[in-house]
Amino acid sequence: MPVKSKHMSDHNVSDHPIPPSPLLAVQGLRFARNETPVFGPLDFAVDTGEALLVQGGNGAGKTTLLRVLAGLLRADAGRVEIDGAKARSDLRARNMAYLGHLPGLKADLPALQNLEFLCGLHGRRHRQFPASAMAIVGLSGYEDTAVRHLSAGQKKRLGLARLWLSPAPLWLLDEPYANLDLEGINLVNRMVQAHLRSHGAALITTHGAYAAPPVRTRMLELEAVT
Repeated sequence: MPVKSKHMSDHNVSDHPIPPSPLLAVQGLRFARNETPVFGPLDFAVDTGEALLVQGGNGAGKTTLLRVLAGLLRADAGRVEIDGAKARSDLRARNMAYLGHLPGLKADLPALQNLEFLCGLHGRRHRQFPASAMAIVGLSGYEDTAVRHLSAGQKKRLGLARLWLSPAPLWLLDEPYANLDLEGINLVNRMVQAHLRSHGAALITTHGAYAAPPVRTRMLELEAVT
């Protein structure tokens, strides 16, 4: 009888394989500021190879949601999982790359040195290098320029170079099209496409003023909580 049970268990496992966990899974996530609800509860998941477009007006909580996912703010309730495991700080650091409204760069350092410093801190994508990343985003010739002397659009492009170099599979992009011209918007879309083809995923916030990147996309609509 024990042998029969073992064989039945093996047969069941092979016939009904456990589906893989999504790269990111969110359950009952809620956040309040000064006891005023900002969003939630939210339930959603993001798989490798897809983008989740987070839309909503001002005050809907789009930026706050990304900051909670990145571990920069603490949620009031809910659970965040990465590959089926609770999203501890070390897991977030390895698996998430966050591009916010601020570029996350040192203003007094040259552009290339900023990227080299960040690669030393967080690692870098296989076979990608800071100088080539600057070329990809259209910043060749600015390697020795201090970040404080770059325009807002150039700083955004340098932030995109930092993002491209990151080995993290999940990108958290807060209004990535802001301060970019049409060429820059197309650059973001090409980068997202390439990242998803490499088995990455992305959460992208937007006011809805720009078309979604031409990739496998789902929508999450946030509304201001009243």
